[in-house]
Amino acid sequence: MITQWKQTHESGITYPEGFVASGVRCGLKSEGPDLALIVCDGPASVAGVFTTNLVQAACVRYSRHVVERGAARAILCNAGNANACNGERGDRDAIAMAEIAGRELDLDPTMVLIASTGVIGHALPMDKLERGIPAAVNALDREGDTDMRVARSIMTTDLRPKMIGVRCRSDEWEGEITFGGVCKGSGMIAPNMATMLCFITTDAEVPPPLLQKALNEAVRVTFNRITVDGDTSTNDMALLLAAGSGDCRITEPGPALEDFTDALTRVCLYLAREIARDGEGATKLVEVRVTGAASEADAERVARTIAESPLVKTALFGCDPNWGRILAAAGRSGAAFDPNDASVMIGDQIVYEAGAAAPFDRDDAHDCLTEPEVSLSINLGVGSEQVSFWTCDLSYDYVKINAEYHT
Repeated sequence: MITQWKQTHESGITYPEGFVASGVRCGLKSEGPDLALIVCDGPASVAGVFTTNLVQAACVRYSRHVVERGAARAILCNAGNANACNGERGDRDAIAMAEIAGRELDLDPTMVLIASTGVIGHALPMDKLERGIPAAVNALDREGDTDMRVARSIMTTDLRPKMIGVRCRSDEWEGEITFGGVCKGSGMIAPNMATMLCFITTDAEVPPPLLQKALNEAVRVTFNRITVDGDTSTNDMALLLAAGSGDCRITEPGPALEDFTDALTRVCLYLAREIARDGEGATKLVEVRVTGAASEADAERVARTIAESPLVKTALFGCDPNWGRILAAAGRSGAAFDPNDASVMIGDQIVYEAGAAAPFDRDDAHDCLTEPEVSLSINLGVGSEQVSFWTCDLSYDYVKINAEYHT
């Protein structure tokens, strides 16, 4: 088990030894930095999880191949243009990005992972990237505001940067392990791997198959359990680089890998919650907790259906303790349960049980829903499985942002 945990939100992707990074402006967005570069001192083990959308951006197809080879040195990410649905040109441009970065860094371009985020269907302005990538290489550092510049460089409609640095220990490890993480995401969020990107670094030495196993599990219970609007993007990816620059080596399945996975999951959960908190137009972070389910799959069905219900989400925006919408969403989820055995809570108040409304203080429930963090709970009363999802409310601003996104 994890015996020591120290996290900071002042540091991010370069927190582990062995990594440098930069965030520069090359003119893909209307303002601010829009090109991020993360580089490892030597070859790193790599793992990745990608969108399951059948429509996939060129960067997803390219980076899948890099991950399959198991080693990488760099991640290059542009914001402001998704480079998705651009035909053969999109593939050529993704390869060109890797080749330019490889040339400037003096490494094989097959060691460069590519990520993009922004508007779909617009060709990349490669002239800007041909100038921007060398500038990003020249700006590589791990001091000052480097991590913050990286976090800002990958933002699109995000209102705030999202990053974390962690030092942790376990009795199963030879020494401490350090993680650094950064992510973006605000709208088009409902991962089965949403417009979200996540990059994580660690100084642990972990072979690619074990690293991939750990990332798969961490993503399953974190990024795949957040939703803003039920839309899954063309560009989603979570990438993990393990530099092996620290004291800890994990060489086989067992307790050490289990604790590494636990630590990685905590890192991912923090970042995933920050995406849900920063949902487009959101005023609150909402945890939807389902207990008493017959299976984990049923608990997940109910949690996702409630978390994505427009009626639930608009009630949350209006601070309306409308438990009927919560129960009705659970009932259409496809999970088996008897409504007479179920109960619903808003915050710490039971609002429905034994097949009918429970006596509760509506004013207190309303006040609970005005808080920046809100919890909704439903006990299905048929088993012991439980799952949490994280979402946000649905406001006027969400419609405004997305009505005007392309223009």
